[in-house]
Amino acid sequence: ASLQLPGIAFPEPLIRVAIHAKEQGGEDRVSTGIAQLHEEDPSFVMKYDGEVRQTILLTQGELHLETIVSRLKGRFGVEIGMEVPRIPYRETIRGNADAQYRHKKQSGGRGQFGEVFIRIAPKGRGEGFEFLNEVVGGNIPSNFIPAVEKGVVETLSEGPVAGYQVIDVAVTVYDGKHHPVDSDEVSFKLASSHAFKDAFLKAKPILLEPIYHLEITVPEEFMGDVMGDLSSRRGRISGMDADGHFQVIHAEAPLAEIDRYATLLRSMTQGKGFHAQRFDRYEEVPGDIMAKVIENSQKNKGKEAA
Repeated sequence: ASLQLPGIAFPEPLIRVAIHAKEQGGEDRVSTGIAQLHEEDPSFVMKYDGEVRQTILLTQGELHLETIVSRLKGRFGVEIGMEVPRIPYRETIRGNADAQYRHKKQSGGRGQFGEVFIRIAPKGRGEGFEFLNEVVGGNIPSNFIPAVEKGVVETLSEGPVAGYQVIDVAVTVYDGKHHPVDSDEVSFKLASSHAFKDAFLKAKPILLEPIYHLEITVPEEFMGDVMGDLSSRRGRISGMDADGHFQVIHAEAPLAEIDRYATLLRSMTQGKGFHAQRFDRYEEVPGDIMAKVIENSQKNKGKEAA
């Protein structure tokens, strides 16, 4: 009989960095090197995050990260650059709004024409996107309704506020106009995309950020420092347990505030503190921070366009 050993469950990685090949065209060699290293050491993770458009390397700690970087250089001749990963924020709304948009193009020969009236409303957290058709009397012929929906859906991946994914909204198309010759799918898709963006910006838009649950184990004498530091990171403490000479703090904090937290915790506790973290939920970003996030995303867009 074949013997099957249980798989090894590795702890959640604690260090998260965005990586890129330092030299042009070095991405393939980075991927090959990482794949080989991962066979020897499955406790780190590398993945491409299409949402923030970065390759993310997740390791168990600073030393682990340094080891991977030096092995890549020593064994595969590849140097990688590192930067702080972007945060996968989400966009949603708090209010209701209406918008109308007419797409019209006349340029020799057949033109383009499509007009839509839409209504937008918030949905409960985690309820996702919903599209409703309430057009009556054939003001938008039924064969163009899928194009209206597609125009909205394609806009969800890059929201109107700061370019982040849109979640938990209901969109209703309730009226429109068409032209017997000039109307086509492209016209209605463009009209609904513009109408959705206009309505979204009028419907009290907000940003949501990922909140992580933290379990921090520290010697008693460092409790005050660690708790003070947590509150400066917009952290909230939900409970504490004693474990011998150690205290276990249960807390939650935004991902944006706990970059390289494992390293900071070690320096705060003379190397004696450690923690585990896991994603918990999305929560509204405070207004002042939201303004900074929007400003940064506009700067990044400018850089990418350049």
